[in-house]
Amino acid sequence: MLDIGIVAKHAGLPASTLRFYEEKGLIESVGRKGLRRLFDEDVLDRLALIALGQHAGFTLDEIAAMFTSKGPKIDREQLLEKADQLDRTIKKLEAMSKGLRHAAKCSAPNHFECSKFQRLLNVATKSQQKRKAGKSVK
Repeated sequence: MLDIGIVAKHAGLPASTLRFYEEKGLIESVGRKGLRRLFDEDVLDRLALIALGQHAGFTLDEIAAMFTSKGPKIDREQLLEKADQLDRTIKKLEAMSKGLRHAAKCSAPNHFECSKFQRLLNVATKSQQKRKAGKSVK
């Protein structure tokens, strides 16, 4: 069994995050030593899966749904959907990067006179409008 301080150190997380994860049902302590929570060593694997899920853009609720009493059960279709979403985000970011590089090198006397910069502004405006519309619908 691992003390919460040891788990925090190995996982690179503050103890408060571990307590929060326990409240959310992501991890489970197996006992206490005084006031300190104790965890099985497999908690480090669960924490690694949580970190991977977060880096991939899954919410904590989505990650929690991946854990069952028999161990992790990861929906492969959900993984493919998240990968597709990441691919779309990468394409948008690459286009933005190219546009910014062009703007930095553009010979137009004023960026607003550059047609490529104008397209970049339009894309940013449309993207912002979509985000606002999505927030108002939720």
